Amino acid sequence: MNIHSWSFIIVAAGYGSRIGGKPKQFRILGDNPLWKWSAGIAEKLWTAGKISELVLVVPEEYCEVLKNNSDFKIPMHVVGGGKTRSESVMNGLRICSGSHVLVHDGARPFLTEKLCSDLIAKADMSGSAIPVIPSADSLKKIENKKIVCADRKYYFRTQTPQAFEKNHLCYAMQKYGLNGTDEAAAWVSAGYNLYTVEGEDSNMKITTPFDWKAAEALVSSAEEIRTGHGYDIHRLVPGRRLILAGKEITSDSGLQGHSDADIVTHTVMDAILGAAGEPDIGTIFPASDERWKDAASTDMLVSVVDRIRSKGWKIKWVDVTLEAQTPKLGHLVQSFISNLSGYLAEPGEIPNFNMKVKSGEGCGSVGRGECMVCHGVATLTRNKYNLEAFYYGEEKN
Repeated sequence: MNIHSWSFIIVAAGYGSRIGGKPKQFRILGDNPLWKWSAGIAEKLWTAGKISELVLVVPEEYCEVLKNNSDFKIPMHVVGGGKTRSESVMNGLRICSGSHVLVHDGARPFLTEKLCSDLIAKADMSGSAIPVIPSADSLKKIENKKIVCADRKYYFRTQTPQAFEKNHLCYAMQKYGLNGTDEAAAWVSAGYNLYTVEGEDSNMKITTPFDWKAAEALVSSAEEIRTGHGYDIHRLVPGRRLILAGKEITSDSGLQGHSDADIVTHTVMDAILGAAGEPDIGTIFPASDERWKDAASTDMLVSVVDRIRSKGWKIKWVDVTLEAQTPKLGHLVQSFISNLSGYLAEPGEIPNFNMKVKSGEGCGSVGRGECMVCHGVATLTRNKYNLEAFYYGEEKN
């Protein structure tokens, strides 16, 4: 249990000029903007009761967008940055409510919960803690145009987050740190003792185009891809509404079922659930449960999509084939595609659903107009990048 209250500051106010283009903290790495990787760790720390809030420091023009589009549960405050890193840190410190702070560089996405916990534990007792790692390279110093060899065992590379008692850090930053490259330099200049914990090699900072490509390679190598199959069959009966892909179709007959019997949406759900390794819709929405009697299948689809997304899955593509003799449906296919794409695609992304309709050609029960049959396949992806397991041998889903 923490001795003090903790705030987590992510400093992401730069423009990444060495990489070029869009500010790097808003570039997509894997499935998320770069800053969200660190914010996800903050969310885990908050869930575990180790921190009380997240403070995100970004360029002023991004503040309103991020304030209104947060999907995190952790209390989050967004503030504009300054002209320098130190000014940005001070802007974050001014709105922190914690007695202690973790200050992290938003360009270091591969942070772990364990490293943060180690820093908190150390700083709880000593007032400060920074992560350091030994230099793997031989070090040289150029002095008066001469090369001086340095003993690398005395030199360490410093990472973030860095953990400090907030009021002392504010004093150190205001008096010594407005031109510094990190908070530790101001802390030491103010005469405070600085303590360390062991850092992590993968806690790299993305600065150059090469760093970005290395990060992309690391993330993409951990992508999991799964494909699932869905199938459904429903009898056509008089007196029922005909619902397909969430749209009501004019017809003398409809599909028989406990819910609205939307065979297309049922097939899509089972394909998605199959790819994610989840139970089928008959198990999740049993016919014995009156809650689902005549229920809209698209409402059930929303629940299924939320279920698989909560486990890290992203729907890349869904393709279905509906076998139906009657009524004629070919002219409605594009409206079916448009409607279901709205339930399946991530916000702002292109449609990821396709559908075809085939006649029964007068053969079998479909050809006699007794029923409809639908088949579908879904492809899902999930990033399995897990530094906690990599470092500490923990198996996590």
